Amino acid sequence: MSESLFCNMLRRMVRHGHLTVTLPSGRTEVVGSGQGDSLQLTLTGDGTIRRLLQRPGLALGECYTDGTLQIEGDDLPGLLNLLAVNQSFAEMPLWYRVPRSIQGALRGFLQRNTPFSARRNVAHHYDLSDDLYRLFLDADMQYSCAYFTRPDMTLEEAQAAKKAHIARKLLIEPGMKVLDIGCGWGGMALTLARDYGANVTGVTLSENQLATAQARAKAEGLEDRVTFRLLDYRRLEERFDRIVSVGMLEHVGVPHYGEYFGKVRDLMADDGVAVIHSIVKNGPPRPNNAWIDKYIFPGSYAPSASEIYRAIENSWFHQSDDEALRIHYALTLKGWRERLEAQRDTVEAMFDAKFMRMWRFYLASMEVAFQSGNLHVQQWQLAKSMSTVPITRDYLYPATQAAYDRAAE
Repeated sequence: MSESLFCNMLRRMVRHGHLTVTLPSGRTEVVGSGQGDSLQLTLTGDGTIRRLLQRPGLALGECYTDGTLQIEGDDLPGLLNLLAVNQSFAEMPLWYRVPRSIQGALRGFLQRNTPFSARRNVAHHYDLSDDLYRLFLDADMQYSCAYFTRPDMTLEEAQAAKKAHIARKLLIEPGMKVLDIGCGWGGMALTLARDYGANVTGVTLSENQLATAQARAKAEGLEDRVTFRLLDYRRLEERFDRIVSVGMLEHVGVPHYGEYFGKVRDLMADDGVAVIHSIVKNGPPRPNNAWIDKYIFPGSYAPSASEIYRAIENSWFHQSDDEALRIHYALTLKGWRERLEAQRDTVEAMFDAKFMRMWRFYLASMEVAFQSGNLHVQQWQLAKSMSTVPITRDYLYPATQAAYDRAAE
């Protein structure tokens, strides 16, 4: 009975493409239009079908991780792309849609984020091992969306371009006090101090990241201009000329958006500028993927833009600039995934084969989500004063401004 239900769900879900599924009983089901690349899955193990029926969003990643879902040629990106092309919430069975709708309605309650839970959630992901992240990140350990101004850019070049783009939006001048909320391993803070002459305070809740950031500042001789602290941003009291936050808003939680932007405003000088860089969902608010919540980023939530705009409005900020970075994160994640795959033996020696499959699924599923348009990155530039930021965007693109200057000569 469960195999029949599962095959019926597959036929409803997969209308495009060509998917052949071998079930644990040996039965084979072919679904899709027959057009495009052909993919073959083999499902094994007791309970696999039941798990995929009951909670497909959770079980897909679990079954790939434990090996009960096998893809011919291990073409995980191909499978995830096929599912993304066919994605339709309306085609999912009622027992899937109802819990998701309830979860979405309760997101304000479920997303409460105390200082204790915030630190615990951060430790789950970021305190795994710096050596793991060094295997696939760029040399500066930028663990956020890069900025590809050219399609042939290396990951290192695109991450440097991301930092430069943000620095231009911050309008930094030498000697300015800058706050980096969620500073990671310190790359942004060190860049702003070293290349722009800023005095930077970086705060993080990760002990691993703190130790690495402090060691990097010492090695570069920047200890007099960069301070890293293990501190919840909500406990800060001093004021700053500039505030930057890259990839931290996803960990704030729905009930705390007003608190977050209110605190940013309190910490900002009257002529200050803030740049907030975050993943956002396209479309209306809805829950995160259940597998990502459980295994990768517990307590996280990628907001829809509408949830953030209300908090910005209530904080009485001038929204000086608002930019959507589309596809950039898909390219970034593809680079990370390929680097991690090239280090498979090392990762399996550090952890095990199951961990490697879990992280491969994480990077590949996020890559596809950003490529298919379910997610993108938004950068908000905020100011207290209407006149702090130039009234055109030419300052963001020096080559464009230079062309204007030559034309005026």
